[in-house]
Amino acid sequence: MEDKLILLVEDNPHIMAINDAALHMRGYCTLQAETAHKCRELLCFHAVDLIVLDILLPDGDGVALCREIKQEYDVPILFLTAMGENEDIVKGLTAGGDDYLTKPYDLEVFMARVEARLRAAHPKERAVRLGPLQMNLLSGRAYIGETDLNLTQKEFAALLYLARHPNRSVSAQELYEAVWQQPMGADPHAVRMTISRLKQKLGGEDARVTVNSYRSSGYRLEEQ
Repeated sequence: MEDKLILLVEDNPHIMAINDAALHMRGYCTLQAETAHKCRELLCFHAVDLIVLDILLPDGDGVALCREIKQEYDVPILFLTAMGENEDIVKGLTAGGDDYLTKPYDLEVFMARVEARLRAAHPKERAVRLGPLQMNLLSGRAYIGETDLNLTQKEFAALLYLARHPNRSVSAQELYEAVWQQPMGADPHAVRMTISRLKQKLGGEDARVTVNSYRSSGYRLEEQ
């Protein structure tokens, strides 16, 4: 079976552990997020095949998060929540949810719903390439040829955002808000420092692919 990556967004550690173990037994790979913020962060640098999403999260509403995700990503969402009134189900599906399962639930039914959503989904992008640069979206690692660049999560997310916008410059504010998920005023120097480290890891002056800075417009990932 081709590796499938499933993002579990759940603040109950017991339910998280049960679902995670069941998915691994079926051969799936998983990511775990206990909060909406962590979910957004993981989506920045992983191409997931399915999101299992709770509604009552410590830092936000799962329905609003679903609507936000659907505006940015083409990924199916299975709600798994204790909110089981008809009004709740309608809200979840109207927000873009692809399926809805209420707690308590049968684990076999859960697995059947997961597998049905995965069968119906479009194949996901697994890698991004630009010249010798290869970015593996399952592992969150980037390579020049066979050399691992050893990027941090933020460095990988920034490089991935630039790689996905190859034909235009990306402003510092746009890059910050995409990677850090907050207004740039919180840390105005973070983008410049991250870009500086990326340039070094890509090979410095001898790099075949690098991030070029344009004073009037921002940053662009380009082959040299």
